[in-house]
Amino acid sequence: MGVRTILLLLAFAGASVGALFTPMCGLIGYVLHYNIGPERQWWEAPIQHWGLRYSLTLAVVTAIGMALHWRDLRYGKTLLLGHEKLILLFLGLVWFSYLIGEPTTERYTTVDHPAVKFTKLVLFVLMLTHVVSTPERLKVLLWAMVAGAFILGWQAWTTPYRQFVSGRLESVGGSDFNDANTLAAYLVALLPLIGVQFLRSGWWGKAACLAAGVFATNAIVLTRSRGAVLGLAASGMAALMLSPRGHRLKIALGLVVAVLGGLYLADPGFMGRASTVTESDEERDPSATSRLEIWEGSIRMLKAKPLGVGVGNFYQSIGRYAPEQAERDAHNTYVRCYGELGVQGLAALLAVLLSAFLLLRRTMRQVKDLPQKQRDDITYVAFGVTTSLAALMACSITRTLLYIEFFWWMLAMPVVIWRVAENLRAQGSVVGIAAAPTRSRLPGRSARSSTVAPSPA
Repeated sequence: MGVRTILLLLAFAGASVGALFTPMCGLIGYVLHYNIGPERQWWEAPIQHWGLRYSLTLAVVTAIGMALHWRDLRYGKTLLLGHEKLILLFLGLVWFSYLIGEPTTERYTTVDHPAVKFTKLVLFVLMLTHVVSTPERLKVLLWAMVAGAFILGWQAWTTPYRQFVSGRLESVGGSDFNDANTLAAYLVALLPLIGVQFLRSGWWGKAACLAAGVFATNAIVLTRSRGAVLGLAASGMAALMLSPRGHRLKIALGLVVAVLGGLYLADPGFMGRASTVTESDEERDPSATSRLEIWEGSIRMLKAKPLGVGVGNFYQSIGRYAPEQAERDAHNTYVRCYGELGVQGLAALLAVLLSAFLLLRRTMRQVKDLPQKQRDDITYVAFGVTTSLAALMACSITRTLLYIEFFWWMLAMPVVIWRVAENLRAQGSVVGIAAAPTRSRLPGRSARSSTVAPSPA
């Protein structure tokens, strides 16, 4: 048994036991497992026959830890915010689609059916939004994401070129990253959060973020993903348009440096793929042409089945409406959504996206009465998540992210940031700064409103 295998076992045991005392340990272990994907690494082979269920175990012990320490979670006055209820509504529509749709055949014989996977995903998201409710826990989560980006970037850098598929980086990291476009979308969404941590950190933290950003960008280049180009463009536009006052110069300078660095890392293969995004009808390659045919077929599918063909059934159904594209994916999150879940599913997805942006905007407004350091930290993170969501919305045009975990992690982050800000406001932690009156009741505390009076000048 090699050193890496031993370290994996120690880390897994530590996170699992630690989750019983501090649920945050289980969450961080889950996030890092999602990025590393030890089941797909050669150094996990000596213990593969043990049948360890890493993510399931970490989720279960985290849930137990939450039950044991429920009064310490500090999730605020509301068990479920409106945004969380919308996510649960979407889960309900997934199961409604499952019940009214035809049986799914063959496609999901070795992996979870999308309805099952999405249920597990939502349960983890709810644990995330109730555990990560303080600035310290949020900081740990963000650093775990930075570490994940570095790990994936390092794996990409060390992968032999002979393992690339058609010249593109495939199957790096966890099971959700089976294809280049999904990996690229994840890394594109992480880049704004890496930038946020860079701005919020000291020199050692800046060095770590710089390393993660460089390796992640290099991995994006190796994926040759056109969706990544759309995501990067949308993220940059969102950053320029939505950057908070007082921070715009730093953000603009950061974008310039990031663009120059990306161009330096880009190779002819990536630039060639990127240039095809704006090609005319006559210049499109077969991949782009087939996607348009799938999307046209999906419109006919929607007209025939306005309530959807059933969760997980797009592959087996698209051939009826686009015969030459049978057994193909939608390659578009929104198309897959209305194809499988119907008009009600698409409406719910758009409602969740809109709710996420509105909650982020509302949070940035609510923190104006906090001390400057706390206000800046919350504003930076909310801004970073906003640009990440803009990137994912653009990447969703060319890749199906509907049942992908990190897509919903990002959609849940507005709740996390809201609860962190709500707790800061409730605490009024800095003497001489008045905390706004609040009716928030933290578990284990009285329900009365509290205000910290300013000290005399």
